[in-house]
Amino acid sequence: MQPRLILSLTCLSLALAAAPHALAQTKGTVDPKPLPPLANPNDPATPAKELFGRKALPTRSAAQVVGFYAKGCIAGAEALPLDGPTWQVMRLSRNRNWAHPQMIDLVQRVSAKANRAAGWPGILVGDMSQPRGGPMLTGHASHQIGLDADIWLTPMPNRQLSRNEREEMSAVMMVRKDRLDIDPTTWTPTHLPVIRAAAQEPAVERIFVNAAIKKALCREAKGDRSWLSKVRPMYGHDYHFHIRIKCPAGAADCESQAPPNESEGCAAGDLAYWFSDAVLHPKPPPTPPKPKPPMTLAEMPAACRQVLNAP
Repeated sequence: MQPRLILSLTCLSLALAAAPHALAQTKGTVDPKPLPPLANPNDPATPAKELFGRKALPTRSAAQVVGFYAKGCIAGAEALPLDGPTWQVMRLSRNRNWAHPQMIDLVQRVSAKANRAAGWPGILVGDMSQPRGGPMLTGHASHQIGLDADIWLTPMPNRQLSRNEREEMSAVMMVRKDRLDIDPTTWTPTHLPVIRAAAQEPAVERIFVNAAIKKALCREAKGDRSWLSKVRPMYGHDYHFHIRIKCPAGAADCESQAPPNESEGCAAGDLAYWFSDAVLHPKPPPTPPKPKPPMTLAEMPAACRQVLNAP
């Protein structure tokens, strides 16, 4: 049974633009406090994240995905149980273990495959989505429609973690200090079969990893390598990999992402950008850009207003 965990005030102290790789390291709290009520939730200028971030439970309706991964919401989300035979959910105070039922099923299948194929006791599950999706108070531009999930690259221990460990424990860094390759002291031969198991799921659209991890997968993969086309380099993702699944069949309000090309993405030219000096050592712009205003409810798909206000 899903505990009615409320997003904590502690979460508000996180950097709003936290990079995905840093968010896995941000600690939670064992004593979450309710967020204060909004002075005027009907103000059209109220950021949508303030509205969706205060919804502790999903709608009581069938699952419906609305919008795009980075601009949308979900009705009828289900919660991944906090504990399973081959998985445990981390950072419980965030209340982000919600998703479309197809994603819930996929995470459970991938966890079982990690157990069988890699010998892991199971997986540690990071952020999925909020109970009604939408923009999050902290981190993540995506994860809004219940079709994204973060899986730590730290194997689940062969025991049940305490609540304090789930909030305080840090994921293990997989990337070398110079950012040019994986760290051989933390990356192991068991990591490839776990990522491969996820990528081989037909519903998976993309898997995001750090470019150094992509390089290692390209180097180590044997036999059928077709699954590598789904594994895409992305900023961050040093500590976890990000699973994104396709829009469910018949989800007319779900906006699909163009499928990745069929290339393995392992050629030198495919990875050169990610290891360029401009990416590894970016220089600050002469004039700092103005922060982008947060998304409002009016900028989201119209059906998300109904999702937000539904019982």
